[in-house]
Amino acid sequence: MPYAQLNGQKLYYEDTGGSGPAVIFSHGLLMDQNMFAPQVAALKDRYRCIAWDERGHGRTAGDALAPFSYYDSADDLAALLEHLGVARAVLAGMSQGGFLSLRCALRHPRLVRALILIDTQAGQEDPAKMPGYRQMMDIWSSQGLPDAIADTIEQIILGEGWAGAAEWKAKWRGWKAVNLLQSFHTLSERDDITAKLGQIAVPALVIHGDRDLAIPVERARILAQGLQQAKLELIAGGGHAANLTHPDQVNPLIEKFLAGLH
Repeated sequence: MPYAQLNGQKLYYEDTGGSGPAVIFSHGLLMDQNMFAPQVAALKDRYRCIAWDERGHGRTAGDALAPFSYYDSADDLAALLEHLGVARAVLAGMSQGGFLSLRCALRHPRLVRALILIDTQAGQEDPAKMPGYRQMMDIWSSQGLPDAIADTIEQIILGEGWAGAAEWKAKWRGWKAVNLLQSFHTLSERDDITAKLGQIAVPALVIHGDRDLAIPVERARILAQGLQQAKLELIAGGGHAANLTHPDQVNPLIEKFLAGLH
């Protein structure tokens, strides 16, 4: 299995290789690189697709996870690209993956050719939702994942009745408490970078499910308006992980955007 020892982390990644332009996919909280399987399958013949598991997630997760910020994750992304010999890439990030991709664009602009931002935002979490989220994380980390909380998380991330939900629920039940709590802390304590969006000059595609329960569409509008060169596309019926549940709508948008880059 391909791992890269970078920044004190043993990062798991998958790389289709090839000579085409590079696109690196960064997943959301509680997810892993497999959430981009529909995009990798659609693009791998024309683009070098790299998907990785972030700190505390998937095959990168270990038995200990030190405190970290999304700037640290942005540095992980930059280090992975350099490790793979990629001078510039399109950064595609969903939710948490968007948080770190935006910070990578601010911190390592020379590496970034363009941005694809899926169901994400520049601001912080809605404070009204945080007590409920914290309660779920406390119960999950101390008692294991009850069916009721698993069902709630499924609805928030995957939407109602998506056929592939059982696989992700099984992964969630395997989470270690240390990774869960630290990853959630990083999410909840991140800074608001809305005022810095104007510093990002690369083309950006902002994709957002119109039924996203985690991040309202208005946050996507603010994100797109704040960036210098962004276009917002809404996914009809899409929830928080619109790229995974609605690839028939998302993939053509991504393909058109990538084809238009110079």
